[in-house]
Amino acid sequence: MKVLLLFDYPPAPGGLATQGNLLYQGLLEIGVNAVAVHYDSPLEKEWYYHWFKPDVVVGVGYWGYCPQLILHPQQFGVQPVPWLVADGYIANYQEVLNKLPLILVTSQWVKEMYMRDGINGANIAVLPVGCNTDRFVPLPKSDPKVMGVRASMGVAPDELMLLTIGGDACSKGAREVMQALAELKGQVPDKWKYICKVWPQQRTSIQNQYDLELAAELGLSDHVQYITSIISREEMPYLINACDIYAGPSRLEGFGMPQVEAGACEKPVIGIQAMGMRDTLVHEETALLAGVAEKIVVNEVVLGKESGFETNHKVIFTTPRTVDYRADVNDIRQYLQRLMTDAACRERLGKAARQRVVAKFDYRMVARQFVQLMYEKLNIR
Repeated sequence: MKVLLLFDYPPAPGGLATQGNLLYQGLLEIGVNAVAVHYDSPLEKEWYYHWFKPDVVVGVGYWGYCPQLILHPQQFGVQPVPWLVADGYIANYQEVLNKLPLILVTSQWVKEMYMRDGINGANIAVLPVGCNTDRFVPLPKSDPKVMGVRASMGVAPDELMLLTIGGDACSKGAREVMQALAELKGQVPDKWKYICKVWPQQRTSIQNQYDLELAAELGLSDHVQYITSIISREEMPYLINACDIYAGPSRLEGFGMPQVEAGACEKPVIGIQAMGMRDTLVHEETALLAGVAEKIVVNEVVLGKESGFETNHKVIFTTPRTVDYRADVNDIRQYLQRLMTDAACRERLGKAARQRVVAKFDYRMVARQFVQLMYEKLNIR
């Protein structure tokens, strides 16, 4: 089997690049002939089509990447298999997607969203995102690299550290976490920090300001710290190991890679009983999952060229679309109180989480699942 992978390659630190690169590395390690190229590099892709002659081209992205991941390889007679995440709804390319013999998605929820939006579910298979369980391992707080991370963020050795990681923190549920923390004054230890590690971009900068204003309104400014910085995949295991609790009750999550990586590091996770986390986390066993308090529903959207439409194209839904979720703040408050006051509970959830990640989401296991799907669905060996 020869596999050409299309993703943000060489891999940047972001989620889609990591998703693609872990499959790439996993395939190489189990002996599959695989090569990788940037999804938006037509000249190099054509070069691989001509000399490598792949049996299948696997592209990582969401439905808006259809021109790069599907239409381009089809021009050269190569079989594309997109590996897609969700973006709230599918606004275009239903016809293109429905002609494919196989679409891979990252969770059962993503499959449900694509089916809701008109894609034939018979041709959709779930392939989870892999985790490097050799690198994401539990480390003691005394590890010099872990100590260095905490020191660089101003977290004292005797402080509990809560952590949220994302392009922005709001979409990962940080505002709901802050609202819950504000209700816990006097009920949890005074020494704690809530670190929100976000990526530098204009949208993030604006959202950070709104979030910090909320922290001030809630009286949490001394405890909440936003860190806007690029971070490599090399530091990520140490950043996660620096925390005591990973808070990730995301508003939109097709899989939840940081939650899985936190579990691999034996960190207890607070998530939400919705979306991709229904696949990755088990309530009261490997994590604590807040209920859904609200669904954000839209009746119409305005799209443009980025979605394959003309500028200001209006899409009116016959059935309103849920585009994101809000976790129940009362549930988050109860779970934070339990985890911030009960070290044994944190340890129990963390150890069970790592066992589940190793068993179900190790990147080599995901690569083997991919190979099996290619054989079963496309008869590619």
